[in-house]
Amino acid sequence: MGNSYIISGAGSGIGQAIAQKLARDGNTCILLGRNEQKLQQTLHGLPVSNHNLLVADIREPKSLALAFEQLNNKAVNGLIANSGIGGENYWGDDDRWADIIGTNLTGTYNFVNTFLPALRNTTGEKHILITSSVLARLGIANYSAYCASKAGLLGLMRSWAVQFAPENILVNAICPGWVDTEMSQDGLQGIADGIGISKQEFYEIAMQSVPLRRMSQPDEIAGLVAYLLSQRSITGQTLDINGGSVMNS
Repeated sequence: MGNSYIISGAGSGIGQAIAQKLARDGNTCILLGRNEQKLQQTLHGLPVSNHNLLVADIREPKSLALAFEQLNNKAVNGLIANSGIGGENYWGDDDRWADIIGTNLTGTYNFVNTFLPALRNTTGEKHILITSSVLARLGIANYSAYCASKAGLLGLMRSWAVQFAPENILVNAICPGWVDTEMSQDGLQGIADGIGISKQEFYEIAMQSVPLRRMSQPDEIAGLVAYLLSQRSITGQTLDINGGSVMNS
């Protein structure tokens, strides 16, 4: 009998890969996100049929509260806070600062606190796992909101690790770098357009800062998440999985 995990941002990319990995390992996945169509696509791709989905916006506490009620007091073994948005932001009337911070940082805070009672309700293993980013450690021009939000997640993780340790809740974060997802591909294209070169040309430039010279695959990230959820001694830690990028910082 496997464990049960709530995965935010499970409709695509890393979140989808995490759900697939955990489901293959015999666990039950509860998929959470804003886009029901994408969640359904992930759900239909999972083995067996004991999984479920919750449609909610992590930026809105009321939306999350309604989703929590749908659990019907179900206990879970882990909260995987993976939802996030990327892209540039610029000071001015159209600044995306509030949206990016509100989703990545405040949204994670909302998600975990809303579903914490379900985690506390289990007698088994208890984990909180946060998807941060290599840009929590590195800087990139015009990504001030994204870098700040992802760095903030590491502070949040460390605080929670201490706060929840007496309850045997382990809290960790991962810092992926370039991962071959739709978000990363959009980011490559956006930056390439901004500097007037092709997407492939910018990809080659971007990989110069990655010692392994390649993007990670989503299932590689999912494998690390599965490991962290299987152990009982690591807490308050940030694990880098970014092709060695931080060695160049």
